Amino acid sequence: MTWQLAPEVLADVAIWGGLALMVFGLLKMISLPMAAFVEARAAWRRRQRPRARHRRHSRYDDRPAVSVIVPAYNEGPVLVNCVNSLVGSDYDRLEIVIVDDGSIDDTAAVAARLARENPQVRLITQANAGKGAALNRGIAAAGGDVLFFVDADGIFAPGTIDEMLRGFDHPDVGAVCGDDRPVNLNRVQTRMLAILSHAGTGLVRRALALAGVLPIVSGNVGAFTRAVVTEVGGFDESTIGEDLELTWRVHRAGYRVRFRPAALVYAESPSTWRTLWRQRVRWARGLLQTMRLHRDMIGNPRFGLFGLYLGVNTLSMVVMPMVQLVVLACLPFAFVVGEPAFTGSAASVIGWLGLAMSVLVVVYAVLLNRAPRDLRHLWTLALWPIYSTVMATVVVSALWLEWRGGPAKWHKMQRTGVVSVPVGHAARA
Repeated sequence: MTWQLAPEVLADVAIWGGLALMVFGLLKMISLPMAAFVEARAAWRRRQRPRARHRRHSRYDDRPAVSVIVPAYNEGPVLVNCVNSLVGSDYDRLEIVIVDDGSIDDTAAVAARLARENPQVRLITQANAGKGAALNRGIAAAGGDVLFFVDADGIFAPGTIDEMLRGFDHPDVGAVCGDDRPVNLNRVQTRMLAILSHAGTGLVRRALALAGVLPIVSGNVGAFTRAVVTEVGGFDESTIGEDLELTWRVHRAGYRVRFRPAALVYAESPSTWRTLWRQRVRWARGLLQTMRLHRDMIGNPRFGLFGLYLGVNTLSMVVMPMVQLVVLACLPFAFVVGEPAFTGSAASVIGWLGLAMSVLVVVYAVLLNRAPRDLRHLWTLALWPIYSTVMATVVVSALWLEWRGGPAKWHKMQRTGVVSVPVGHAARA
């Protein structure tokens, strides 16, 4: 191929790749609010029926013993808020197990003081072994029938524990995920992450849970029955995506995973681009490691709709980001060549429609989460193209690190202890 033809070929790549991205994104954006609308309509119908006829028995009615396991590594600035929000819970059959994973700050001292002041709190210390090992150590020491796994910066809103337990409304439900939202809205970046989390976390989880394919119970706010955790073997200590990998094993074992959008936990979001990059690379590597461990599930109808969804998820989370970067790299050639298809009516309509739908979906997600005050951060969507490009680059970086066999450590961001939103008990803490 001569150099004279290269710009035209690259222009075609930009055109067709861009159209594929726009169509894929548009279909995804349309499907999410439709699924959430179906869920809301079903909930409205249930409320119209006589209460005695549709009320389902849940584990909350049995008042099971609950153990909240908090792995902690250098969490001194945030641990007090987390524990105070849990101690302030109205749920009485509750114990809090803090596992200090060899912290080199004052985490152990703070946790010891909390344990002295609150009989519900227990402290376990161990040499640094990673988050998965800390969680498994907490499981071994916990006495609850339902196990909550939360990060040390998580601040529980009032009623979150009760709401999570209500999610166990069927014997086949093995895990319940709550909704985690940013607590530190003191930076432009964290405000952008707050507005995007309503769509990227809240709305997506609603839709996926409605379809029965929710792939992750967040490490920030997740609950599992002890029987299920014992059956599937606890956390895999070899992966840095331990919450994702455990959830896939719960699906593999045939259990359902629920989402409770009213179960809120507020946690710190990365406030710098460097911190965001490290966090998202870790998440992406956790996804890739989980895909490697459970590659037989991806696209496999033997695992029902979840297996088929994993094929779509691979396309969305791994393939399309690479297509996005290729399109961006080839985009200048489309302008140089001046291909009419690039500025044609079809592409323009799809592009503008996709942009409008994206904004509408975000607004819809915020309102669905009953958080209209967060609409004041809507202006940060102007940073969305930059954020999207960075996230695509994250996937490539994670692929490179996994291929090269780079070290997979429990990297965590430096906590600030900033609390910018009123969250009940935590606000008083």
